[in-house]
Amino acid sequence: MLLNKELEDRVVDLLVEDGLVDSGLVQNAYNEVRKTGQPILAVLKSKKIADDDRIQHATAIVLNVPYVDLRNIRFDRQALLKIPQGVAERSRVVPLGERDGRLVVAMVDTSNVQRMDYISTLVNMPIHGVMTSEAGIDNAMSQYVADLKDVNKVAEREEEIASENADVITITQDSPIAKALMSILDYAAKSKASDIHIEPLENSLIIRCRIDGVLRKTMELPKSIEPALVSRIKIMAKLKIDEHRIPQDGQFAVNVNGDVIDLRIATSPVIWGEQVVIRLLDKSGTSMEVEKMGMTGRALADVTEGISKPNGMILTSGPTGSGKSTTLYALIKKIKNEAINIVTLEDPVEYKMEGVNQIQINVDAGLTFASGLRSILRQDPDVVMVGEIRDAETANLAIQAALTGHLVFSTLHTNSAAGILPRLIDMGIEPFMIASTLNTVIGQRLVRRVAERRETYQSSELETAALKDGVGELLPKTASEVPIVGEKLGYQGLPLADSPSFSLVKGIASDEAPNGYKGRAGVYETISIDEDIQKLIVAHATSGDIMRVARMKGTVTMRQDGMLKVLTGVTTMEEVNRVASDLA
Repeated sequence: MLLNKELEDRVVDLLVEDGLVDSGLVQNAYNEVRKTGQPILAVLKSKKIADDDRIQHATAIVLNVPYVDLRNIRFDRQALLKIPQGVAERSRVVPLGERDGRLVVAMVDTSNVQRMDYISTLVNMPIHGVMTSEAGIDNAMSQYVADLKDVNKVAEREEEIASENADVITITQDSPIAKALMSILDYAAKSKASDIHIEPLENSLIIRCRIDGVLRKTMELPKSIEPALVSRIKIMAKLKIDEHRIPQDGQFAVNVNGDVIDLRIATSPVIWGEQVVIRLLDKSGTSMEVEKMGMTGRALADVTEGISKPNGMILTSGPTGSGKSTTLYALIKKIKNEAINIVTLEDPVEYKMEGVNQIQINVDAGLTFASGLRSILRQDPDVVMVGEIRDAETANLAIQAALTGHLVFSTLHTNSAAGILPRLIDMGIEPFMIASTLNTVIGQRLVRRVAERRETYQSSELETAALKDGVGELLPKTASEVPIVGEKLGYQGLPLADSPSFSLVKGIASDEAPNGYKGRAGVYETISIDEDIQKLIVAHATSGDIMRVARMKGTVTMRQDGMLKVLTGVTTMEEVNRVASDLA
């Protein structure tokens, strides 16, 4: 905002009077003004004597214009969509909502009459302007979620040059299809989606996003856009665009609001065309600390003990998308230091970690988990991470690595921690070798977290009975036991076991938190392989027998861990039932 000298001086005087800037520094700034001829407010900002927010606030007072601090505000998406994102970014205007028949907008420069008139004409209603800072505008821009309705504008079929030449990506960057794809990716990234499903139907194209583990339909496009959209994705992923009969896999990266997001592409032929599934690997939004991911109490103690040993195996299990790889990364981060050599074999390398030698599996070139593992054992590793044990050969090599003095991390697809043990036996591993190499086994699932905006209610008779049946034995019996049990289980504020009902929470649904959930937390169970468990393994015990003994020794099951998270306001019973209904 351009102010005359008199108004600028009044702003500076106000800052000094309110003690927001040092008068001596201001005098030095005026000396700079006399030398350079720059405006005083520009000098205050460049010399960091006063920040933009303070200057804008003082300017608003001098001009008698309302001021709003938007730096830490969570915006209503419906209000933001009053003005298209592109217009808001160019004009540096944030719509805040309607009041008395006028649209209230926050601007850096409320004196710009032409801009106010333009916005008023655009939204077809009068405008009331209030002032804010550049930081406030930036915060609003970061919360804009792309309006996917704009994608429908590219519905008419267009011809795209099909070529694997990298120049095509540059040439077609401004094409409608490219913009449509970027709108979809932008929406998914800002919504923290883990996957995008592009699914052809007979007469339309459905876009669904997996957000917090649940697929949600986000839009429906005309069928005519499908060939060009799928071709565009194939070009960027360097796949064969003229191959429609077999599945293909590829990858590329995109820059969304300054964050680089790696994309894994999987295409497959379906009855009405080609389905495309895009996995988004966003490093910026992922916690790499098991405590923040939800691991606590006995599970955290078992894992900490397992990774502190110089050799042996730590295995984590769970269905696809249950956070197994993220858990391994968090454990690697816990032990990583310059004194040890850590080598990983991954397919794909999801998160790049400094100080860790990460190897990407390339089956076409002959680099498999098994062949890679043979190679890296000759590279003097102290710690080895194998992304997944998929076959007997890899399992045998991993066991041999653990037997020869290495600490080995890996994952298996089983339903529970105890299920890992018979699964390894099914792969042909001798029970005595399993018993002598395993340190800790982990089972995990992911539940959605209750949003910050929430309400409390008393559990129903059915919920109360289910909670008492599931974790009644773990809860404190008297008030004096509450802190002791809380410390043991890693959960504070647990209710008494004989409570007539329990105080539970549920989230308030919003655009930012669909169905009242935002973010996810892990529910875990761990088994530390001690002498008693080793005997059961050697005796070919079932996973049920192993879990019964583990529970007698203090293991908290995944379902119990989920219920403890319900009682402490992390998630809901509906979520625990959704992801762990098949578990005891």
